[in-house]
Amino acid sequence: MNFDLTPEQEALKDLCRDFARKEIAPYAADWWEKEVFPADVFRTMGKLGLMGLLVPEEYGGSNAGMVAYVAAMEEIGAADQSVGAAWNAHITIGTLPLLAFGTEEQRQRWVRPLAEGLGIGAFGLTEPEAGSDAAGIRTRARRDGDGWVIDGTKMFISNAGTEMSLGVTILAVTGEDDGRRRYGSFFIPDGTPGYSKGERLKKVGWHALDTRELVFDDCRVPADHLVGSEGNGLRQFLEILGAGRISVAALSLSLARAALDLGLDYARERRQFGQPLSRFQAIGHKLADMATELECARWLVYRAAWLYDEGRPYATEAAMAKLYASELANRAISDAVQIHGGYGFMRESAVARFYCDAKILEIGEGTSEIQRNVIARNLGC
Repeated sequence: MNFDLTPEQEALKDLCRDFARKEIAPYAADWWEKEVFPADVFRTMGKLGLMGLLVPEEYGGSNAGMVAYVAAMEEIGAADQSVGAAWNAHITIGTLPLLAFGTEEQRQRWVRPLAEGLGIGAFGLTEPEAGSDAAGIRTRARRDGDGWVIDGTKMFISNAGTEMSLGVTILAVTGEDDGRRRYGSFFIPDGTPGYSKGERLKKVGWHALDTRELVFDDCRVPADHLVGSEGNGLRQFLEILGAGRISVAALSLSLARAALDLGLDYARERRQFGQPLSRFQAIGHKLADMATELECARWLVYRAAWLYDEGRPYATEAAMAKLYASELANRAISDAVQIHGGYGFMRESAVARFYCDAKILEIGEGTSEIQRNVIARNLGC
């Protein structure tokens, strides 16, 4: 078994490390405090070829693969989780539905600008009364002449309200057959009449990530805005969700790594009773456990990514990686705050910012409870 990154993957990781240290980390606290979406950062990421890592070259991407993306996310997310979260939403659920199920014309029209960093992608599934129960959505799409008319509300949708937003792919109910619902996916371009966005939602963490309610009121789109086949929208989304889980697992991994780095640096510098905190066995054991669990999470995440790149079944491994890495992120950052003591409770500290950002990792792209359901079902339970 070879766990080494290829030279190309190492080069991408090095590029993202340098970019994150110079262009993200120094400004992350300010973006978080002011709740500012750093559009210029994503435009620069587009110029560096980072916005289309999972997109083939013929559609403007680099086709670097999931393992390369995970390696890159370790660096970006360790600098700032808001930037990492926006990048995650763009790379996977914001772009992959159009790439995987769109027509050639749709890929050239929408995937290319997303991959080139000319726009940022978003996906609308969650609703005020439908989260984990994706099949329970109420948004409806009905045929009307040569197009579709959409009515409904989406909640907690990221990347849809920025100055870079190209549009949003949404899931809607399109009808029923013998009491069973049919679903369709639709791309709604920014500026479409009948499509409106609420004010930015105030979140506990991910302050620099733009998250809003989206409203569709008699919103009409042409027939060619249907993504994939009518009736298969839910299946399409669930297929893409596995990639999203690997991505959130990578984002969680990056936070756990940041927690270890912050805790270790502080323990080495802070002196109590005449010696560094790192000399105290209780602190050393916390850091040792964090480092050990980080390595466990790392290989769960990278294995799921490798299976994805190899075209092999990966749903169980993606759920395992997402479950373990997200829960580790919360344990690790809690311990890092404990090591910092009172300083860790101050909002201006980086460790406090990561602490606020951590909880959502156990919720987004399927809660921990849903991940356990997926794993248990795939075990035959």
